[in-house]
Amino acid sequence: MSVTGLAALLFDHPAPDAAPLLHSARTSLGAGAARGEARRIAGALLAAGIEPCTAVAMQLPNEPATIAAMFGVWLAGAVFVPVNPRAPDAEVARIRAATGPSAMITTAGIEPIPGGRRYPPDTAFVLWTSGTTGEPKPILHTHGGYLELVDRVLVPLRLGSEASPNGVAARRPSPNLVPVGLALNAGIYNTLFGLRAGAEIVVMDRFDAREFADLVARFEIRSTVLPPAAMTMLLDDPRVATLPPLRFVRSITAPLSPLLARRFRDRFGVFVLNSYGQAELGEVIGWTAADARSHPDKLGAAGRPHDGVDLRIVDAEGADVERDATGRLLVRPPRRAHDDGSGTLEARVDADGFVDTGDLARVDADGFVWIEGRAGDVINRGGNKVHPDQVEEVLRLHPAVGDAAVVGIAEPRLGQVPVAFLVMTAEVGDDELVALCREHLVAYKVPTAFLRVEALPRNEIGKILRRDLAASYEQYQETGTP
Repeated sequence: MSVTGLAALLFDHPAPDAAPLLHSARTSLGAGAARGEARRIAGALLAAGIEPCTAVAMQLPNEPATIAAMFGVWLAGAVFVPVNPRAPDAEVARIRAATGPSAMITTAGIEPIPGGRRYPPDTAFVLWTSGTTGEPKPILHTHGGYLELVDRVLVPLRLGSEASPNGVAARRPSPNLVPVGLALNAGIYNTLFGLRAGAEIVVMDRFDAREFADLVARFEIRSTVLPPAAMTMLLDDPRVATLPPLRFVRSITAPLSPLLARRFRDRFGVFVLNSYGQAELGEVIGWTAADARSHPDKLGAAGRPHDGVDLRIVDAEGADVERDATGRLLVRPPRRAHDDGSGTLEARVDADGFVDTGDLARVDADGFVWIEGRAGDVINRGGNKVHPDQVEEVLRLHPAVGDAAVVGIAEPRLGQVPVAFLVMTAEVGDDELVALCREHLVAYKVPTAFLRVEALPRNEIGKILRRDLAASYEQYQETGTP
């Protein structure tokens, strides 16, 4: 079997066969064992009659052997379809119907599936949009395209360091800790990013604050990635007092508020490097260590556009806005994914190749991009615009507010009004919450109601599902229970 495309990241990795390579809290695989497992999976798929360019769905725990199995799918020339190991049967059935795999790999083994769909050559895997504003939609990443997404971020980090001819830094980096699952774009990306950099990989099956801290200490992790929800879990866990030797965290998967970035830095002494991207685009905006040193005042910004990435901020009519004004973010990356033929992604691309991200942003005088939220989330209260993220950040200032989400609810006179859904750690009256909001916000941004809930609905990467909250408010109006 020839080793091409993303499969080469495992087989061309500089670690010799006897060296450690893939780890979890409980198990490890050496480089040779990982390559051997990938060959075994590839051989089993070919023996089962799986043809090149057909899909193989995989539903396995996030362990070292699972990473090897992903490379086995690519080694067999198949297309990888990740499935969350905790997905219910109905979700698994939906993914299978949408992607048409020719086989399914689970802990029970390999199950061939008749009538598999054939994908375009060079297709590496199928991912899904986040589904925060509608049903998740499949998108296709190619081997060459995804490697460009990785190198778009990795190459600038290598500048100034001595590199070997194949582009891997001569000094082997510290292990790459991946705290999200391989069913997510962030999990796949950061695994491949680490291997491309020549690093060992440490994975977590599900996020636990204490386990994360233990892994940071055990593997001497100096830099890693974390979703904002995971940062909040670390801040709220009394078992985690420090995180040595961690120095930098790159925020992933969901918008990061400046408040959360400052809280994390002040508590752990760890600088949070924000970033911005989408599954369709890869990371297009981010921080460098040099920016972190020279611009500590920009903490909370998404960063600056990566080399080769063009962006525009436009108003409702599509005209460019002035510097530091908020508008819709359009991005033109060097490469991007494609949809599965539905045309939903292509419809967001204009004649000049700019992709409408659906997010609101502004660019300051130093070229730093600040994400202001989703365009569809902005609440129009009688002509006044309310950004939910800003209100949520104020509500989280209260020590009894564990989590908060604000959504726009239809109102006959004003069109929409903001309503807050709160996860509380202690009882607090609405008057106290109103007073807090009025201290920091203009009157029209203050929520008209504060509903207490046990938990906020989020997708698997931590983004709030605001449409579900809006639906639950309708239920509240009918029954009195959100």
